[in-house]
Amino acid sequence: MVTEKQQPFISVIIPCYNEEKNLESGVLDEVWQYLKDQPYTWEVVIVNDESTDNSRSLLVQFVQAKENFFLVDIPHGGKPAAVWGGIQYARGAIVLFTDMDQSTPIGELAKLLPWYERGFEVVIGSRGMTREGFSIVRKLGSVVFRALRQSFLLRGISDTQCGFKSCRREAALRVFPHLEFFKRQERPTGWKVTAYDVELLHLWEMADYRIKEVEVNWRNRDLSTTKGGQGELARYANESVDMAKQVFRVKRNQRRGEYDAIVQDTDAGEGCL
Repeated sequence: MVTEKQQPFISVIIPCYNEEKNLESGVLDEVWQYLKDQPYTWEVVIVNDESTDNSRSLLVQFVQAKENFFLVDIPHGGKPAAVWGGIQYARGAIVLFTDMDQSTPIGELAKLLPWYERGFEVVIGSRGMTREGFSIVRKLGSVVFRALRQSFLLRGISDTQCGFKSCRREAALRVFPHLEFFKRQERPTGWKVTAYDVELLHLWEMADYRIKEVEVNWRNRDLSTTKGGQGELARYANESVDMAKQVFRVKRNQRRGEYDAIVQDTDAGEGCL
């Protein structure tokens, strides 16, 4: 149990946008069943990104019945905004960002935590090459995206897009406000995959945080049918174009020196939703 004054060891942050089907499948029960048996203190911060389906009512019912689960509501802003909202609410020394569908099971956290004892400040999951449940189109696309991205950025990291990432909370507070996503102040509509992870990891690298990539179990378990109205192929094509643009944008910003301030920035925690 986490008391009001006690800092939890870890805060698990779960963004939620139209996750009704995943919630009904019992994913949060899986998270609770795992965490309740752990020897460390913990909290789970679920950030509702203004879902338009029945997600919020399901979340309210769940957090009312479970200790150490908290619900935060934000105006719809996309996944980076939801993660940032959770970071600002969280109290844990370490924060884990994980997807609602639990394609990477919460139990994989046990593979990440030991690396903090070895001096790493950022420990991220990697889906490897198998990626069970991925269509052949997405498998091929991930190979192309990785080759494109590694030719410009983060050559030492294999999988930037895995939704299972952790870091020391101060590292998140220091870096997130510098993401271009927040500087552009665009209000997205609907749901889409973005490559904000690339910029986030690039900024951590520029700030000299030690990053460890750990292979985790992953199987596509996403049941959501209310995130977007496009067909799978059309949605994937649009996502791929958008992600490629964002990689080039990060490289452009680097060349312009727009990230130089992150190296000297010690004013952690400033910024708002």
